[in-house]
Amino acid sequence: MIASAPVILYQVWAFIAPALYRHERKLVIPLLVSSSLLFYIGMAFAYFVVFPLAFGFLTHTAPEGVQVSTDIASYLSFVMALFMAFGVAFEVPVAIVLLCWVGVTTPDDLRKKRPYILVGAFVVGMLLTPPDVFSQTLLAIPMYCLFEVGVFFARFYVGKGRTRDDEDVESQETTKE
Repeated sequence: MIASAPVILYQVWAFIAPALYRHERKLVIPLLVSSSLLFYIGMAFAYFVVFPLAFGFLTHTAPEGVQVSTDIASYLSFVMALFMAFGVAFEVPVAIVLLCWVGVTTPDDLRKKRPYILVGAFVVGMLLTPPDVFSQTLLAIPMYCLFEVGVFFARFYVGKGRTRDDEDVESQETTKE
């Protein structure tokens, strides 16, 4: 699935692109590139940072004289769940930019809600990771940092989608009259 993502994304783009305005097409390419890059960075973070800590914790908490042995299905299920959780969690900046671009929220509103976002990041970490505090924290802290990155970049896109669409509608209405 991961290897076929570029082909699938191209097919989706070929289907959607003709229906988009020019200013909408200009936003899609940076968001597509950044979302793919952020997903892979999230998976790399899980592989290089979270897995060594999580497996180290699991092996060191075993009683003395007991050898930890997991079956391959459980191991792969655990690994794939963490890959997907961290990949999706690293999409936070893209989601924030899109929400601000559409006009659902603004960076100022998001800045005012920082404490709630921090608690929400830990709740999401609790729901998406295995039941240990290390994995939860290792997901929540990057999510919050990525939230701040998303708020920073969203300043450049605030209301641009809405105002341009309104301008297009207004220009069409003036030509009809």
